[in-house]
Amino acid sequence: MRVALDLAAEAAADGEVPVGAVVTIGDEIVAKTRNRMRGSIDPTAHAEIEAIRAAAARLGTPRLDECTLWVSLEPCAMCAAAIAAARIKELRFAAEDPKGGGVIHGPRIFTQPTCHHRPDVLGGIGEEEAGEMLRRFFAERR
Repeated sequence: MRVALDLAAEAAADGEVPVGAVVTIGDEIVAKTRNRMRGSIDPTAHAEIEAIRAAAARLGTPRLDECTLWVSLEPCAMCAAAIAAARIKELRFAAEDPKGGGVIHGPRIFTQPTCHHRPDVLGGIGEEEAGEMLRRFFAERR
């Protein structure tokens, strides 16, 4: 999670919403990215989507069933659906997102009958640091 939080800080420094994501297999980092929506002019360039794409490319497979995704913010519905499609084994996130989250808030993608894969989910890892980073980022823009 430390790497994901550091990537989130990099994103904030570039004017992106501070979200970082890391894909691991065991202790090995397979991919690490951050939000790039503004910089790439791509509304789907969330940190999780970017990490899944990079991990799939590096591993040569769209099925990431041995991977853990570490992300600094609860994934939105789009990212949760991508996590399920990629068959991510475990999801670990820092801060909950009551407004935009899609895992434990909002549509709760993994609980839907149409969801064919449900990763093991654990939130709250580094929650205080991630939450403060997000609050500071949005306060500076208001």
